[in-house]
Amino acid sequence: MDSEWLNIFEKRPRDRSSKECEVLFDSLRKWKSLDRFSVGFLRRLSAFAYLEELGDGVTLYRKGDRGTSWYLILSGEIAAIPYRDQNEANATSVSILDRGSTFGESVLDDAPRKMTAVTRGPCLLLRVEKKDFIQLWERNKNDLTGTANGQVHPNVAHFQQHSKSVDSMTPVSSPVHNFSRSVSSKHLILQNLQNSERRGSASSSRTPSRSNSTESSSTQSTVLPEVTNDQAFASSILHMLLLESGNSIVRDRNVQGRIVKRTLIGSDLVDWLLSISSAFQNRSHACSLLQVLLEEGVLENITSDAVQFQDRGVLYKFTQDSYLDDFSDEVPLPSREEIREAETRKDDAISILLKKAPDAVLRAILRKHPEERTEEDVEAIYEELVHISSLSHLSTSIKRELASVIAFESHPKPGTILFQQGDEGTSWYVILKGSVNVVIHGKGVVNMLKEGEDFGQLALVNNAPRAATIVTREQGCHFLRVDKDDFNRILRDVEANTVRLQEHGKDVLVLEKVPPSSGKPSMYKYTVMAGVPSKMLEHLLETRLDSRNLETREEIIPGKSSIGSTLTTDYFLDDYLLTYILFMPTPQLISELEKNYRIDSSSQDREFVIANKSRVVQFVNQWVATIRDPVFDEKCTHEFFENLLVWLKEDSEALLALEEELEMIEHIVALLNDFRAQQSPNKRKLGQTWTLPSGGQSVTLFSKHEGEEDRQRAIRSTDDIIFRVYCSDHTYCTLRLPISTSAEAIKNSASDKLGLKHSDLVLGEVRSTGEKIIIPNSDIAIPTGLSINGRLFISPREHIDAMTPLPDQEGPSDGTGSELEMFSTRELAYFITLADWEHFNAVHEYELLHHVCRDVKPKRIKSNLDIFLRRFNELQFWIVTEICLAGTLGRRVTLLRKFIKLAAYCKEYQNLNAFFAIVMGLTNVAVSRLTQSWERVPSKLRKLLAEFESLCDPSRNHRSYRIAVSKLQSPIIPFMPLLIKDMTFTNDGNSTVQEASGLINFEKMHLLAQTLRTLRFCRGRQLLIQPPTPRSEMEVQNYLRNLRVIDNQRILTGLSQRLEPKRQ
Repeated sequence: MDSEWLNIFEKRPRDRSSKECEVLFDSLRKWKSLDRFSVGFLRRLSAFAYLEELGDGVTLYRKGDRGTSWYLILSGEIAAIPYRDQNEANATSVSILDRGSTFGESVLDDAPRKMTAVTRGPCLLLRVEKKDFIQLWERNKNDLTGTANGQVHPNVAHFQQHSKSVDSMTPVSSPVHNFSRSVSSKHLILQNLQNSERRGSASSSRTPSRSNSTESSSTQSTVLPEVTNDQAFASSILHMLLLESGNSIVRDRNVQGRIVKRTLIGSDLVDWLLSISSAFQNRSHACSLLQVLLEEGVLENITSDAVQFQDRGVLYKFTQDSYLDDFSDEVPLPSREEIREAETRKDDAISILLKKAPDAVLRAILRKHPEERTEEDVEAIYEELVHISSLSHLSTSIKRELASVIAFESHPKPGTILFQQGDEGTSWYVILKGSVNVVIHGKGVVNMLKEGEDFGQLALVNNAPRAATIVTREQGCHFLRVDKDDFNRILRDVEANTVRLQEHGKDVLVLEKVPPSSGKPSMYKYTVMAGVPSKMLEHLLETRLDSRNLETREEIIPGKSSIGSTLTTDYFLDDYLLTYILFMPTPQLISELEKNYRIDSSSQDREFVIANKSRVVQFVNQWVATIRDPVFDEKCTHEFFENLLVWLKEDSEALLALEEELEMIEHIVALLNDFRAQQSPNKRKLGQTWTLPSGGQSVTLFSKHEGEEDRQRAIRSTDDIIFRVYCSDHTYCTLRLPISTSAEAIKNSASDKLGLKHSDLVLGEVRSTGEKIIIPNSDIAIPTGLSINGRLFISPREHIDAMTPLPDQEGPSDGTGSELEMFSTRELAYFITLADWEHFNAVHEYELLHHVCRDVKPKRIKSNLDIFLRRFNELQFWIVTEICLAGTLGRRVTLLRKFIKLAAYCKEYQNLNAFFAIVMGLTNVAVSRLTQSWERVPSKLRKLLAEFESLCDPSRNHRSYRIAVSKLQSPIIPFMPLLIKDMTFTNDGNSTVQEASGLINFEKMHLLAQTLRTLRFCRGRQLLIQPPTPRSEMEVQNYLRNLRVIDNQRILTGLSQRLEPKRQ
């Protein structure tokens, strides 16, 4: 609190400007004693209230007097005495109101006071005069009756037992005269304000408050989110710009027979936003910003109580304009200086609000009654539920059911009790934001639950009392809540929609009814939830590959949907093909296909036999089209395809059918023969070889297939690679082996060349930090999986500690800033994107499965994925290395500017993987601490980087990034680490085999395949970007292929501190 705050409070309300009211609002919302009140109420209070400081024993009014003011206690205590003379009171008859309490509502009906009010010790009060309080009451009844939190202040409850209203008290005379003798200096007021706030903060952290006396499933908390300084600033900027625009859309309007001043139509407000900024992608994007203002209480909905902003003829009003409704017919226009400042900072204001927009829109949807939610609303909630860890084990249909009924609940205070041990269970909670303590009688806090975790489910399932008390740990906790009736109904519906097929008394297939999509009946009645592999295949052949009603490839795997699209579509065939390696070895799959094809029997109908054979061929055709070369990598498929060709020739002659199917298999066998030719010994000698440079650069092509273009292509398991293996004394041997060579084979070859005994040797990676990682004997594709500047070492097990980093593993000692200055930034971004696109295109879907699910047999190489991930780290550390090796301040500033622009170009090219790498490099602690350098970077570029950081923000499971990328069309180079994180999340949170039944959990396969389809969508179109004007094409490509970086954070931080030592 400062003297400006006090000076404003001394002014009469009609003399306060809207900017001064905003200053008061900023101060009031920081008080712990006021955090139960809504943002809108505090805004109005800042326009009407006076600040009063009183000493001990001051009588505010006496019983029986008429009221002229209403009060709110900021600090201190007020004694309420049911006698006109306080000397008549005894200890039992006196009740105490403490900070945050309100009294004086009797001014509404001009009734006499029921109590005498006397201060107990020094007090700070906010006082609102009668005529102003009537307006407050009309707009904020919930706040003023103590129901903003669904709770009543305990002292208010006590008073209500003794009188009709705790607020039936009247002052003896005008408070202005009575209090003048007790008001101290501004200095003392400031000191008391600060001390009181500290005491309030301490006491609020010690004393838990109960959110509701009995747990209620029907009551939602309507507490608004905390408004930050940035948000208040941004709101005032937009309001000033709106006033400056000439008030063309702000007019007085007739609403239900009364004139409401200074209102705006929702659609006009959207039009205005679109006209003042190009930051909005469309109208809905602008609506999301206005949703933030509505949620904060900056905007009021005049027409209805709808919680979501409406882009139509709904009337809105800025709350700041409401302050002056009774004082003036016109809102004072901002000064020229204020307008100039607002114009300058407009983009900042819009950026601040847009960062908050996605969460505000989601909260608005969650606050809707389930019956009011649209299909788009339910889809938005479902998208949120998909990424909550505690719900990962639930089926897609259950998550969709939850999305239609789940409610939002928030609690601003730490120490709020959600329910008590022993209470009846009425709701199940998921923590959306914040954390809670789990408290058990006699044991205290036994656990802490954080964002993404759930609680309260057990009491609903078992219909038992609550086993613990749940207390919020921090401010602003947000929860998703499912009430008991909805919870039980969903369980019943799921069971009713579930069909279990049994053999010999055991479940072999569990099916679930598919809900219709977009009002259209689903083509397939049931989808697979779990089953025995052979029965799932049988069901797939019978229902998804009916030869008499075949679906096209495009309908099964849509290529036009956006990333994150989860509309109900049948992906069973695609899911099965992409993930079968996790639960069914290829020889077993072939055996089942042969069994289904060779179903000939004299008792079978001819059409039935033809249909069965056709389904198997259709499956094989889709299998090869979906998986491509990895199908041929397994030798068992070769004999199967050749046999299938022989059988089809015989069957087409015997049955006079299956001609199209025969053509399909002939094409597949031709592809097989091409594959074999590429793998022949003669071809392999002339084939593709890779090399792992000794300087720490990435794996590069050493020699290519004869006649092929000189370009990056996918690494195959049969390709050779040249690499070094070191001893502890830093001697080495050079090996040339197939990529798929195991660690044990590498160890044996290296030991032979180095003259070491084979017994008890280990192969390991030594990183630049000195970290040693022992590589298991069964691992394959070792050279391509090394970290940046990592080296392969071989050593006797007892001498592992002797393995130390090579001198060149520390990285370069000089930067390449002068060379970088020769290249245009767009040219760098263009060739980075071309190289990344080639790496990304080379990654097969199976490589992600083998990276995440490491127990898959047989092991396959994931070298293309390893190199792509390594490239991400290489770009990130390249940024940090170049800046930390730039010896002059001017060079560092030049590089910072160049790299920010480089991130912008990569974003423009939709190379989001490189974009993330560059932004993470610029925000690395070794770079971000260089304050002298950053001070010289133009503010426009610093703001641009701040926007990039917002997009890269990992909070809420990278929500900002997911929203942005969902609006893009292919080609896209996605942020690969996040895709891997999603798959790891799915894999770790869901078992492959259900423990109780032993069936394969196919819901898990669907979730994994859904992420894999993202890769396919991103690569749906060829990358065609306009090349920049060629200046140094060969030099740029050569430079980017040979990046030298420091990947040791300790070294980078040391270099940074030497450049700009920490200021004392």
